[in-house]
This record gives sequence, structure tokens and C-alpha cells, in this order.
Amino acid sequence: MSNLRDRSIKPELLRRALLDWYDRQGRTLPWRIRPEDRENGVVADPYAVWLSEIMLQQTTVPHATPYWQTFLKRWPTVFDLAAAPRDDVLAAWAGLGYYARARNLHKCAEVVAAELEGVFPSDLEGLRALPGIGEYTSNAIRAVAFDKPASVVDGNVERVISRMFALETPLPKSKPQIKALAAELADSHRPGDYAQALMDLGATVCAPRSPDCTRCPWRSDCAAQHAGTQTRYPLKEKKKPKPVRRGVCFHVLCDGAIWLRRRPEAGLLGAMMEVPGTDWSEAGPDEAEVISETPFEAKWSDAGKVRHVFTHFELQLTVMTAHAPDDWQPDEGVLHPLFELEEAGLPSVMMKAAKLGLQAQDRLV
Repeated sequence: MSNLRDRSIKPELLRRALLDWYDRQGRTLPWRIRPEDRENGVVADPYAVWLSEIMLQQTTVPHATPYWQTFLKRWPTVFDLAAAPRDDVLAAWAGLGYYARARNLHKCAEVVAAELEGVFPSDLEGLRALPGIGEYTSNAIRAVAFDKPASVVDGNVERVISRMFALETPLPKSKPQIKALAAELADSHRPGDYAQALMDLGATVCAPRSPDCTRCPWRSDCAAQHAGTQTRYPLKEKKKPKPVRRGVCFHVLCDGAIWLRRRPEAGLLGAMMEVPGTDWSEAGPDEAEVISETPFEAKWSDAGKVRHVFTHFELQLTVMTAHAPDDWQPDEGVLHPLFELEEAGLPSVMMKAAKLGLQAQDRLV
């Protein structure tokens, strides 16, 4: 396995070069304490850092930032978030995806508020014991919020290390090797700045398709740069095609409202609001299942399909729309005012279905 000694790399020189670059060119992010601020005695708010790290799991900085700002304004402390109704938290999270994060976010806030007196632990063991915090997130919070030694390895870091050492083992099999190399390089003097600098390097310079090697503080030691093979790395195992699941949802309008229902607690989109419909399967529902799930007899219109790609499969939902009888009341769920649709807390795929049904109804008028 490649290591620093194999390449005669001096970690202290790489750390110094990276931190000098970060001091000059690192990103300014709302939850981040910049080096100059740290020198002036500014300390990070662990609650704000934790919130940002949970939101940034599988989500880009530009997409997550407005949500982070909204959450902090609405729930400025972990006690406020813990005391909030979970449904409000889920609704505020709508659009960020990976909704188990929102449920774990609320659980974690409750644990920190009730059992830890509102204080986030700074040790890895204590952080990993909290809901929704795994190996990467615990290291990131420890480094960024508490400026304590940690080895932070996200997708950006994996790309940087893979190129630096021209690793021929494809991801995800190379993850242990990457973590070991990253740990050898990690800085114990300025751990918070170093962790953020390495992530910034991958996010802004060592980009996936067009790395800007002229700006890279590590270019003289980068094996891929020397060979001119930067975009070849990291190698990845060939992905299998995503399976497709199909379903039907019933877009019901009733006196200026739309029928919505909360999904079961467990499973995908757990506890989120939905446009009610059939189960999802590769074959899709048969005619008998659709008839049995249809909420009432009416002239249903086929509004078309919405497609949404989840981590492990693609979903295709056929949207059937109709106006309910004047006296209709759903057996489950609620009639939500259309003028407040954006506040309904619908996940992205369900918002697509709701809007497609509305467009179809507009065409019928």
C-alpha cells in the first residue's frame, strides 16, 4: 500500500503549504471560523457546526446554506430545535433530501438538550453515540467545532488523496487506504483549519472534471499531476444500472385544497408528507390495486409521470388527478390549502407530483 515514506513525502511541508494556501484562498462560509477570526479569539458554535455538517451530507454548500440560515433563525439553539414539533422540522427540511437526516437531527437535538445539558461532546466516542453522527461527521465536528485533532475524509478529500498518490484501487475498496494516508497527513497543530483546508482544496481546486493544478499547493508532490492523469482518479467500480420502481399517486383537489398524507415512520421518506398513492414496485401496481386504492369514483385524468432518482433506484410515478365531490372527506391525511403548498413540507418528488397535477388541471379548465 502506498504511504508517505514510499514517496519521500514530508508531511510537515505539505501541511504548511496547504495551510498557507488556506489562509490566503480558503472559502468563507457562514458556519466557519476563518483563521484570522480564530486568532482574534472567535470560537465556533458547535450547534451551528453540527447543523451544517448534517445538512452537508450528500448536499452541496450552495443548496444547504439557505436551509442552515433558516434553521438557525427559527431555532437558534439546540434547546429550541429539541422543543420544536418534529413535523415542523421535517417540513423545514423539505427539499434537502435524505430525510432520515431530518429525523435523526431532531432526535440528536433532543438527546443533547435533555441528556447533555445542551453541550455537544468534543470526543469522537461521545459524538458517534449521538443519532445521525457517523465516522466522517464526528471527525468533522471535532475538528471544525472544537479545533481538535481529527482525520476528516469526505468525497473531496478522497479525490485529492487518490490523485496525490495515483491510487489504482477503485472506490469504494480504496477507502481504508485513503483514510490511512489522510491520517498520516492530518495536522495536530491547526486541526480545524487543516481539515477545512483539505476539503476546500478538493471543492475549489482539485475539482472532478477540470482540476486547476496551477493553483494547487500540493502540485509538486502530486503523482497524477506529474503523469498528466489527474482526471483518471479516483478510480471507481462500474456502477450497476439503477432499478426502476413504479407507482400511481392520486392528486385530489377539493375546494381550494389538495389531499396530502403522512408516510409511515419507517422506510424511504419516512414521516414526510406525500401525495397519496399505491406502493412502489418494479412491475408497478396492477389495475386491481389501482382501483382498490382510488379514493372515490370520478373522471380521473392522467397528468403524466414524474421521475425522481434516489440513491438506489429511480422512481416513476404516474399522477392521476381529479376534483373530489363537494362533501368528500379523506379517511386519512389532510386537505391542505393550495395557497400554502410550499409550506406543506413535501419532499421533492411529491412536490413534482403536486405541481404536475395542478398543471394538468389548469389545462382542463
